[in-house]
Amino acid sequence: MEVFLEAFEGPLDLLLYLIRKQNINILDIPVAEITRQYMGYVELMQSVRLELAAEYLVMAAMLAEIKSRMLLPRAETVEDEEDDPRAELIRRLQEYERFKAAAEGIDGLSRVGRDVVVPKLDAPEARARKLLPDVALEEILMSMAEVLRRGDMFESHQVSREALSTRERMSDVLERLKGGGFVPFVELFTAEEGRLGVVVTFMAILELVKESLVELVQNEPFAAIHVRARAE
Repeated sequence: MEVFLEAFEGPLDLLLYLIRKQNINILDIPVAEITRQYMGYVELMQSVRLELAAEYLVMAAMLAEIKSRMLLPRAETVEDEEDDPRAELIRRLQEYERFKAAAEGIDGLSRVGRDVVVPKLDAPEARARKLLPDVALEEILMSMAEVLRRGDMFESHQVSREALSTRERMSDVLERLKGGGFVPFVELFTAEEGRLGVVVTFMAILELVKESLVELVQNEPFAAIHVRARAE
């Protein structure tokens, strides 16, 4: 298996990788084996003509020195920890491992608030608006047919008919909507006026809608139609 230089951030990173890969206790590093593997890596990089950073060569020299010192006989009276040639290397590896773990922990944190800032603005007195469905012409005609049916019931009782004006009826409708509230569509008709009165009122409402003076609304599809005056 080939290992490329870009995978490591320095000689300590490479050493830590070799130690972790073999589950070696960092306090008891087999210097000879680790040196052999490290030098194999250096030779591999040189064989593929990749330029090694100077710090990798410095570490190679340090490992060679530690290995040679491990081969020398040591006095039994000197404490092992003070006389251990690996002590400085172990200290540097432990320190690097702590910083590496801290960096990995930071990298695992959420990017929001660290690398990315989400802007937040309070909406000034935002009020929810309910979107009402469009009133279909077919439903207006159905309501109109119902009013006409009721008007026909009073047709036989008409003795005389007064001339009805669409403009006057438009004024009457606007007067009834003056409060600004919703008025059921069918309540704007007077069945006692018969079919002619119903037609005149219907034409007056359509003309008001056309002139954007009133609007037809429904709370939901196929619900009862209501009328209200548009705000100025």
